[in-house]
This record gives sequence, structure tokens and C-alpha cells, in this order.
Amino acid sequence: MAIAAEVQPEQKDSSASPVVKERRWSLKDFEVGKPLGRGKFGHVYLAREKKSNHIVALKVLFKSQLKQSQVEHQLRREVEIQSHLRHPNILRLYGYFYDQTRVYLILEYAARGELYKDLQKCKYFSERRAATYIASLARALIYCHGKHVIHRDIKPENLLIGLQGDIKIADFGWSVHTYDRRRTMCGTLDYLPPEMVENTEHDAGVDIWSLGVLCYEFLYGVPPFEAKEHSDTYRRIIKVDLRFPLKPIISSAGKDLISQMLVKDSSQRLPLHKVLEHPWIIQNADPSGVYRG
Repeated sequence: MAIAAEVQPEQKDSSASPVVKERRWSLKDFEVGKPLGRGKFGHVYLAREKKSNHIVALKVLFKSQLKQSQVEHQLRREVEIQSHLRHPNILRLYGYFYDQTRVYLILEYAARGELYKDLQKCKYFSERRAATYIASLARALIYCHGKHVIHRDIKPENLLIGLQGDIKIADFGWSVHTYDRRRTMCGTLDYLPPEMVENTEHDAGVDIWSLGVLCYEFLYGVPPFEAKEHSDTYRRIIKVDLRFPLKPIISSAGKDLISQMLVKDSSQRLPLHKVLEHPWIIQNADPSGVYRG
């Protein structure tokens, strides 16, 4: 995999690329700082690109682990897709390089970290915060779908928060370029739509379903079809066994939006542009797309 990253001069925007055109990278170009997190195949570190002083997140993946889990193809696809996406609510992938044992991804640094940790700490979000995030993600997914990219794994663990409080889709490991309907089983159980559980064809509607699940989890603190046994979760998803707890108290408009996204027939799910026009989004989402609470 040869790498040449297209770059712009450093700007105030944290997603601006720090690199020089046709630059080939090595670890010597970076001053590596504290660890930001760890994953199945490696670690993420805060890093500074020495020439520009640009702060980035450096994701270090071990080739042996990638090979052992047979995910090299998945990584190539992730890099190919994410490196070409330019949207304020999608984490930038500036470039990559590799040595004998590791692959390094140069990523935009999201200073406020993982949304999942915020959700765990708060237990659930206010309707204003949830609506602001859902609107931002709907816009990002409209952009992806316009590029024939389906994400297929929208969930709190794959979302980061930037310095200004803007939400960013951070992981494209299960995403795919598509011009047709697909039948691959992927994603996370609680967020899988009925068509994936039943292993039938799926399309961009899977992302609308996941956004509905995410909205529910933001507001109630748990995914809507959660159950003790995997088989019960599968059953609840297939039946669309959607129940709204009495607490916390959520507006009827919020419940209506979730109900219109969590529809078994993917063609009947509320389209993303209609999500942005829904009364609950209009009443609650911050027009700036940034939650500053």
C-alpha cells in the first residue's frame, strides 16, 4: 500500500490536513504523546506532526493481529472510503504509512473523546443534546449516501466529540461502497436492522434504522431491543418490539421520530432529509450543529 496524502496548509479548523502533497510518511515525522485509547488490533496515540506542529491522533495497528483476524481487506476498504470523505461530522483520515510490523493511520484529533463515555456518565442525554447529535449525523449520512457509502455500524462507540462539541463519525470498518443491495452480516447486535438479522438484502436504509436505535439510546440510556439473551434481542428486532419506558419522560414528538425510523420495511423508514424536517429536530436541535451544554 503506497501512500501519498493530499494536504492543505494548516488552518484553525481541526480537520484541516497537516500534510504536504505527495508526502510519504514515517514514524520519524511525528512526536508521539499519550495514549488516547486501545482497540482490538492496536492503540491510538496523541501525536504532533513535527513540520507543521499539527496535532493528530495516530492509530497504530499490528499487522500480525490484522492477519490473524483476516481483516486486512476490511482495513484497506476503511482507508479507501474514509480518506475520500470531507464532512464536518466525519472524522478526517489524512493519510497512512506502515513498517514491517505495523500500519499507522493519521487521523483528525477529536479533543473531547468518545461519546460513549459521555453517555455512560450521563446515563442519557437531554432532548436538546440528542436532537443536535441526530441532526448532525443525519447530515453526515446524507453526504455518505450521496457518495454511495453505507456506514452500517452507527453506534455510540463509533462516535467522537470534537473540541467545539461537534459529533464525528469515527469508524468506517464496516462501511462499504455500494451501487446495489448487499447481504453481508455485519455491525453490532443491538443496532442491527431486521433485514440483516434475517440475512436478506439491505441498502442505505440500514443507516436510518441505526440512527433510530441511536436516538432511542441517547434518550433512554439503553438500546430499544436489548434483552438478556441474544436470541431474544433477535426476536425483538424482527418483530420491531418497540416499547417506550415511562422514565425518563420524553416528548411525544421524540417518540414519533424514533417510531418512524424503526420500521421493519426499509423502504418505509423516514428518509434522512425528512428526519431533518421533523418537528422534534426543528424544536430541539441547535441550528449550529454543536451541542454546548
